[in-house]
Amino acid sequence: MCAREHTEFPARLAALRDTAAFAQVFCERNGIDRHTALRLTLVIEELFTNTVQHGYRAESDLPVRIELSACNGGVAIFYEDAAPRYDPLARSCGASAELDAPFAARPVGGLGLYLISQLVADARYAYENGCNRIWLIVPEHA
Repeated sequence: MCAREHTEFPARLAALRDTAAFAQVFCERNGIDRHTALRLTLVIEELFTNTVQHGYRAESDLPVRIELSACNGGVAIFYEDAAPRYDPLARSCGASAELDAPFAARPVGGLGLYLISQLVADARYAYENGCNRIWLIVPEHA
């Protein structure tokens, strides 16, 4: 059986520490190794920061919902916000090509999304009921 926990945070940078604590406590409760826990935390922090700064374009009391599930050798993340429609997975695909460009020629932004794409085994995005929804799998460290 999979262990599952979910919570909501206001889209405020002050809540960033709470998102990390949620991930860490979840991993401790479910015997997730430290390496996987750190990758999970990094992914959540990047998504959350992007929601506040780029999705809402400012801090907001609108909720960001995060659900974590531990099963099948990894941690599944369900992440949801009500910011304007934006598919971060489409952006991360182009970022790898930009890494080969000279530093001065690279566009600003996008590297965090590229980093996420390198840390997860599976990713899916949908815009449903006025919400951005992202499903990710962070595999356990071997």
